[in-house]
Amino acid sequence: MRQTLPLVFATLTLLSAACEKKAAPTPPAPAPTPAASGGPATDSAPILIGQVGSLTGSEATFGISARNGIAMAVKEANAAGGVKGRPLAVRVYDSQGRPEEAAQAATRLITQDKVVVLLGEAASSNSLAMAEKAQAAGVPMITPTSTNPAVTRKGDYIFRVCFIDPFQGGVMAKFARDTLQFERVAVLQDNKSAFSVGLSDEFRRAFTERGGQILATESYSKGDTDFRAQLTTFKKMKPQALFVPGYYTDVGIIARQARELGLTVPLLGGDGWESDRLFELSGGALEGGYYVNHYSLDNPDPRTQDFITRYKSVHGEAPDSVAALAYDAARLAIDAMKRAPDLSGAAVRDALVATRDFPGVGGTINLDENRDAVKEAVILRVEGDKRRFVTTVKP
Repeated sequence: MRQTLPLVFATLTLLSAACEKKAAPTPPAPAPTPAASGGPATDSAPILIGQVGSLTGSEATFGISARNGIAMAVKEANAAGGVKGRPLAVRVYDSQGRPEEAAQAATRLITQDKVVVLLGEAASSNSLAMAEKAQAAGVPMITPTSTNPAVTRKGDYIFRVCFIDPFQGGVMAKFARDTLQFERVAVLQDNKSAFSVGLSDEFRRAFTERGGQILATESYSKGDTDFRAQLTTFKKMKPQALFVPGYYTDVGIIARQARELGLTVPLLGGDGWESDRLFELSGGALEGGYYVNHYSLDNPDPRTQDFITRYKSVHGEAPDSVAALAYDAARLAIDAMKRAPDLSGAAVRDALVATRDFPGVGGTINLDENRDAVKEAVILRVEGDKRRFVTTVKP
């Protein structure tokens, strides 16, 4: 049921319980004082960070994972003394997975709560709606996982800690053509998702450049539940694989219906597949599928493994890539606030621009001239209810 007001969570210094995936929301925090939004450095009031995420709706795991990662980074920063002698606090609003709700939440965080930095969203369509508000207000915004190139093109206050669609689309096209040696692939995209369309465009371009053939491109819209017509069309063409650059909520159902129709070729995808619910929704139908992701639980990097261990100790389960990148986004914001001469939007933005070799748990982060992260990607294979590391692809 659609809610009429956004859910508000105040994640203060020691409220680690608010980060649990199934924890009840805490009561709304009181309106911040001017000092909470970056007033005098000598003030002891909390510095407020804003987060917008899908805490309810079909993509709720994205927002919850992001909330967990951000809260973990803030708790660690506060334990180390905070920023400029002041503690940090996070205010979280629910986008419900809707661009219009994301825009309203961003506006509220900027105009009413006076946040210093805005974190979110996971989905590109929602981040595009937020970015316009952040840019107009001069408030730095960092998205953890929105990969559509247009997000950071909204202006010089918009950043990301993930790779972009042209990179991951090219990575999967190269892997499908060169490693798996597929020659004929069909594409099923969400025509209302900036993420899905962008990834589809790049995959098709890169795959055909490498001598592959795109047999057909069919579309659906977020929320659809019957994909049999498109899949039946594909089956007649005898593709060697299906490229499905959607979110896990749709991909799981698509995989099941493909198998029901006797279409047993591997499915390929992007980072929108990343959720433990993918296995539940697909019911084993994605076995042998591959997707591009930002990090792997199997990565032996001590930095990554230490994060995974600490996250498990709090939440009782391993972090997905949204949690990892949201943790990195929050840490990057905190690092920039520490380096900035003051907490004005321009000062924090300039500190973010100057970021070099930031040690993220999802890989070392450098920001290019478009404020996009330059970093490696991984290919994962679906095996049972697990995703297995296959290879790493560097930029």
